[in-house]
Parts: sequence; structure tokens; C-alpha cells
Amino acid sequence: MTYVVTEACIRCKYMDCVEVCPVDCFYEGENMLVIHPDECIDCGVCEPECPVDAIIPDSELEAERWVELNREYAGTWPNITRKKPEPADADEWKDVADKYEKHFSPKPGRS
Repeated sequence: MTYVVTEACIRCKYMDCVEVCPVDCFYEGENMLVIHPDECIDCGVCEPECPVDAIIPDSELEAERWVELNREYAGTWPNITRKKPEPADADEWKDVADKYEKHFSPKPGRS
């Protein structure tokens, strides 16, 4: 089992999860993070740190669609090991649903 980041992270990208990850398995896109499923050790410390509940175990039904997206982009986006400031408008996006279709960016984050 592993953890995955879901669309709730899109445009929020708070990064509290990055600070607690013992194996540095987070990767940064332009407007969301992903977890590399082959690097995650299933410790679960990141899940409660996410203020928007964007991190879930892959055993949840909702996680199915996110496992491959996390794997794909963890292979191309830069690894992130330290928390950065969240976007200025993150709070405006935290309760927005169905963000993937209109707001997901495949572009990598800036290292």
C-alpha cells in the first residue's frame, strides 16, 4: 500500500506534508504535488498534515484514478524535500471540488 495525492491539492499546494515525509517521496508540479508510489513507505505521517485532505491511502476506491497520475508525474516533476510557501490564493481553492479537468497543470514546479 502507498499514499496518493488527489485533486484536492490542485491550486492549494500547502506542502505541510513535505515537511514530515521521512523518505522525501513528494514531487512538485506547477499547481499540485504527487507522491511517488514506489518510494512511499506507507508510514502515513503525511495524511493528517494535509489541511485539505488531499492525501489518501491507495486502498480507498477514490485513489484508483490517482495512483497512475502520481506515478507518471513523480517520474517527470522535480523532487521536493522542503516546504515552500503555498500559493497566495490557496485558501480560495481549498473547498473547490472537481478541479482536475479545468485546473490541473502537467507542468513541473520550479525547483
